[in-house]
Amino acid sequence: MRSPLIIGTRGSDLALWQAHYVSSLLTEIGLANELKIIKTQGDNIQHLSFDKLEGKGFFTKEIEEALLSGETDLAVHSHKDLPTESPAELVIAAVSSREDPSELLLIRKQAVDAARKFCLKANAIVGTSSARRKSQLLAFRPDVEIKELRGNVPTRIKKLSEGNYDAILIAAAGVERLEINLDEFFVERLQPKEFVPAPAQGVLAIQIRSADKDLFKALQKLNNTSVAKTISIERTVLNLFQGGCQMPVGAYAEYDDEREVYTVRVSKAEAWDKMPVSVYSESKDAEVLAGRMIQKIAAFKPATVFVSRNSRRDDYLKNVLTGNGFTYSCKALIETLPLPFKSLPDCEWVFFSSKQAVKFFFEQNPELTNQKFAAVGKVTADAIRKYGKRAEFIGGSTDTKMTGKQFAAKVGDGKVLFPQAKGSMRSIQQQFVKFGQAIDLPVYETIKKNEGEMPVADILVFTSPSNVDAWFERFTISPKQKVVAMGDATANALRQHRIIGCAQPDSFDDAGLARAIFSISSND
Repeated sequence: MRSPLIIGTRGSDLALWQAHYVSSLLTEIGLANELKIIKTQGDNIQHLSFDKLEGKGFFTKEIEEALLSGETDLAVHSHKDLPTESPAELVIAAVSSREDPSELLLIRKQAVDAARKFCLKANAIVGTSSARRKSQLLAFRPDVEIKELRGNVPTRIKKLSEGNYDAILIAAAGVERLEINLDEFFVERLQPKEFVPAPAQGVLAIQIRSADKDLFKALQKLNNTSVAKTISIERTVLNLFQGGCQMPVGAYAEYDDEREVYTVRVSKAEAWDKMPVSVYSESKDAEVLAGRMIQKIAAFKPATVFVSRNSRRDDYLKNVLTGNGFTYSCKALIETLPLPFKSLPDCEWVFFSSKQAVKFFFEQNPELTNQKFAAVGKVTADAIRKYGKRAEFIGGSTDTKMTGKQFAAKVGDGKVLFPQAKGSMRSIQQQFVKFGQAIDLPVYETIKKNEGEMPVADILVFTSPSNVDAWFERFTISPKQKVVAMGDATANALRQHRIIGCAQPDSFDDAGLARAIFSISSND
């Protein structure tokens, strides 16, 4: 083993941060080292978008060649930039812990519109050269204009600051590693379960020659085996699609410690300007998941879908379904009316289980003091933010019982106000054991509005228990129809009408609903 080891790296600020970070870890385990900066094709060609650059690995090829020639002993890469197939003579000896894999949407403050999805004004110009980011962003906001954006992280942010774009999409990990001040922008963090990141985003890869057995053994002290397991699922998905880092594929895997299962979400489009197909799966066996995701995406069948809600402006669900050949219709089977309240009881927290509860609570201009806010999911949390507040707890699962337990543990002995519909099922409140700790406040009621003909659909999507009850007052469900229920409470309402085995989304948002519909459409 040579000493000092020579680390090959690109010369950008982020690449050097990554190399210095690994250098410090090597020093801690007694391996002397020094850096060697290497220019890559991606660094040299800045006037072309990624899809016009030839081949794969245009940020890694020259660095790998330096390893193969013996010019360097070790390379540090952003793992997402590596091709899924590397030279046989090279191996990834270790991977780092994972930084936040989320995307950041950096928005110039004059381009903010809190009423629109991602708080971005209509017809905004958004900078990115990633096919994956383009495809997913256009699914959520087809009104935006995509403009190519190249350069290292500081350069891209400078171009936004200079007014060349209204907003740019950028990986959170790079910005946070460089500790860049973003105070001049509005920062929207796009959660990875909704806006699916690149495979292995936020992870560093340490690459060496396969023949350097002693170095491989020494580097196992730095290897994060749990991260290696989850990103192996993501990278295998990309490999099975035979795609490089510029194919419009997102993959995000996690390990759920409580249930002891691996979960994975995948988004794939045929091209940057096509609507993505997205699917979800979970298993105790990580090895089966990548192949299963490929099969799910290949097997989806366009169908007729009815959703029990009214049409909306930024409708991701409609966009991705119709963009992939589905026939989509929607109509709320209920109408919501406000229930006035006079004053708020003493409480430390206010918990919302729906965006309707948020609306009817804040529209009555309650006299708030220093209460904290919580929400059952991201859609509800986004609704809270439109009234200038922020949810300090967001339930991350469709399992309301688990969300209730997690929230009760966070609250401790504090009192919680639950603005809700009249006659709510109280799924979250039931997880509080102290008498008087959970305080109900009816702020709206639902009126059935199920006139007209029964919608014709292969797949029925019910968004609330009230919509279920309204449906069955006039209509039926045939054995041939497939059903999706938005959460446990809605599934319970369907069971009351002898509808069992319905699909449920993996998250309380349109992205979760889309994954459930794509998956159920392929089931015979």
